[in-house]
Amino acid sequence: MQKKLKLWDAIMLVMGSMIGSGIFIVSADMMRNLGSGYWLIVVWVITGIMTVAAAISYGELSALFPKAGGQYTYLKEIFGKRMGFLYGWGLFTVIQTGTIAAVAMAFGKFTAYLIPSLNDAAPIFQSGEFKITWIQILAIAVIILLTYINTRGVESGKILQNIFTGSKIIALLGLIAAGFILVDISHLSENFSLGTDSFNNLKKDFTGNFLKEGWEPISGMTLLGGIAAAMVGSVFSSVAWESVTFVSGEIENPKKNVVKSMIYGTSAVMILYIAVNYVYLNALDRDGIAFAANDRVA
Repeated sequence: MQKKLKLWDAIMLVMGSMIGSGIFIVSADMMRNLGSGYWLIVVWVITGIMTVAAAISYGELSALFPKAGGQYTYLKEIFGKRMGFLYGWGLFTVIQTGTIAAVAMAFGKFTAYLIPSLNDAAPIFQSGEFKITWIQILAIAVIILLTYINTRGVESGKILQNIFTGSKIIALLGLIAAGFILVDISHLSENFSLGTDSFNNLKKDFTGNFLKEGWEPISGMTLLGGIAAAMVGSVFSSVAWESVTFVSGEIENPKKNVVKSMIYGTSAVMILYIAVNYVYLNALDRDGIAFAANDRVA
């Protein structure tokens, strides 16, 4: 059978799977937990090292078992059919299904910012707390459309993936360029002026809004806790690179190209993520990042 995915396609799949809405929102919560530009960048660097190291380790498995199926194949080969069976059904019914639904809903909500009438429209159906909205209908329609395109074959899925991933990369590069070129006042030195000092601000008023004057210094074990809490966001934004292993059987020379795609793809995305956070620190002060509306820093 002719392999239809080259190394470049595999890299684009890795990058496209990783880049999502997370990079635009998680830095707000990270800043509230750390209160320092220095520590914000440190956490992203740690996450980058961990992500690339995990990709290298995963690459060893892909070289040992160069078949389609990803984690299902690895678990079945190493721990037996029962473990593979449990994971496969768990992935189908909960893990991947839930992820797809969440991403589709995020797409619908972000679309509603461009088309406010989606938010303003009355629910199509409502019974108590349960309701069906036009945003949900849009999310379902997107899932059906993308599913249909992928059922047409690897070639059509590859083209769509490369287009989407390319647009994501261009958007991030545009944000990075604009963040340094078009900013009137740089806050970079201000955000790094505290050095290794760290703070958190998790206090809220009675309406549920964060108090901007609630910054408190942290150190020692509290700082380690803040780093761990901040990494929830950075790791969330950096997962899904393993998706390429599900299509190993469609990739040319999978023993080499799967691991290469994971290493190159994760490295490129983490460099982009760190650069984007430098843009945040350049364009906004600490409060501007930490208390961005709905955590949307960009």
